[in-house]
Amino acid sequence: MANTKIKQTTWNLSDIIPAPEGEPLESITTELELVISAIEAMRPKLSEEISSTDFNHTLELTERVTEAANRLGAYAGLWFSEDTQNQAALAFQGKIEQLTTEAQNRILFLTLWWKTLSDNSAERLIANAPNNLRYYLNQQRKDKPHVLTENDEQIINIKNMNGSNALTTIYAMLTNKYKFNLAIIDGNEKQELTRDALMTYVRNPDADLRERAYKELYRVYAEDGIVLAQVYKHLVQDWHEEQIKLRNYSTPIATRNLRNDIPNEVTEILLQVCRKNAPIFQHWFRVKAGLLQINKLRRYDIYAPLTSAEQKYPYVESVELVLDTFEQFSPELASYARRVFEDDHIDSENRIGKRGGAFCASVIPKVTPYVLLNYGSSVRDVATLAHELGHAVHSMLANNHSVLNYHSTLPLAETASTFSEMLLIDRLLANSTDAAVRQDLIANALDDNYATIMRQAYFTLFEQQAHKMIQEHAGTDELNKAYMKNMVEQFGDSIEVSEEFQWEWVSIPHIYYSPFYCYAYSFGQLLVLALYQRYREEGVNFIPHYLKILSYGGSRSPEYILNESGIDISGPEFWQGGFDYIKGMIDELDATM
Repeated sequence: MANTKIKQTTWNLSDIIPAPEGEPLESITTELELVISAIEAMRPKLSEEISSTDFNHTLELTERVTEAANRLGAYAGLWFSEDTQNQAALAFQGKIEQLTTEAQNRILFLTLWWKTLSDNSAERLIANAPNNLRYYLNQQRKDKPHVLTENDEQIINIKNMNGSNALTTIYAMLTNKYKFNLAIIDGNEKQELTRDALMTYVRNPDADLRERAYKELYRVYAEDGIVLAQVYKHLVQDWHEEQIKLRNYSTPIATRNLRNDIPNEVTEILLQVCRKNAPIFQHWFRVKAGLLQINKLRRYDIYAPLTSAEQKYPYVESVELVLDTFEQFSPELASYARRVFEDDHIDSENRIGKRGGAFCASVIPKVTPYVLLNYGSSVRDVATLAHELGHAVHSMLANNHSVLNYHSTLPLAETASTFSEMLLIDRLLANSTDAAVRQDLIANALDDNYATIMRQAYFTLFEQQAHKMIQEHAGTDELNKAYMKNMVEQFGDSIEVSEEFQWEWVSIPHIYYSPFYCYAYSFGQLLVLALYQRYREEGVNFIPHYLKILSYGGSRSPEYILNESGIDISGPEFWQGGFDYIKGMIDELDATM
């Protein structure tokens, strides 16, 4: 691949819609209207006696309407992510949200009919449906105890547009325009930074700089802290009113579990095993303090590098490194990853107003996924690049499925991304002969395991507590205290936590945008540790099994896909295995002291 395609620019959204106005937009909105009208015309045929031919026709129409809606929604969301202060993008997002909500309400009757159909009729239709859609159809029917009347469902869709959806848009607009001021050298003039640029300094060798970076982060969030907390409380209340009171889910997290097709008991086992193993990471923090030759880590020091020389990774070199790492593992994966660059589907610049963090957006099977980064130049940024490209290749491996089921469920969605990071770390370790650099890479991997497993599990535990507290009318101060207690349990006496970290929870977008999303990271990381151990044991013989897991997408349940590979997620033993692997890594570093 020519280096000219590896450049830090905004992405090209024309593969989704050629333009957000004129004939290109009219073409797709016309298609949407035609398909909706065709679905509406099927309404008289929806009965217990509907023929398989007519039912399968409704599935084809559902695929077409989903593809059109996905194109519109993705274009709106990605354009807004480029610049959350862009008024044209914001107006377009509002327009599309209204359009797709109205479309969803017009054809809502079809989904409700299917979910409430008798078991005998449903089994007959599933048996004659395309094999690739049978899991999707069965999964939809699991919603049966939680669906409302058509009128009520339509009201909820309208309510969400101007309620919870509007609140998350406001949260994004507020937080993505934040500017952080930091003197890189103490006493010098301060630089104006985005959050992503600021956070590169929490991994800086300079302890004072790490402290100042964290203090600046939470100074800015604290200024809006009460407002951001109020947004969160309204989102939680909305979740409770709809999911618990109206839909009769047993707990707030049960909604997410059903969407993920993960039994409630499995999620609870996962979280409790994480909780039980908090001492493993507490031990790591004590070992790390020794390696850094300090008595005790502060929360500011948690991601401190072990070496004072911070290695920089220029963007072009990083892309080539990641692509070559993919190539060595599987040329098929590498070819998919290259398409992201060849199609100009990556936005890696770090700029004010752009959505922070990183993500991969899969629109429809035949469109190459889009990747957003805020690239710095640290090893962490290289790992994030590998992570998001892992998401992209996962999606492309599953693109032979329907638009209705090619997206993997959240717990498996982190498989390829996390596995790709581990491939990269192994590559970097293999290329390094410097003992100090190798030690730092292993330490960095342990830091990432903490951030992906334990930190995310404790975010989820806090969410569970916060949802309960908000129902009991807890104020912001009480939520802050609960979050501080959450950190005390997580860190024990291994970390000194300063008061400004009480505002950390309002800076976590996932708990706003997707309640209880975070445990998927813990699930995915522990799963990948097991898969990676098998790769090390089996070598190239493992690769076809791994690619098969990815190629399922969302066409089967996580339990089915993993059971086929000999993995049982229903007991604590499997999850404990991941922690035992991590303990071995810590013991290896401990022995070097």
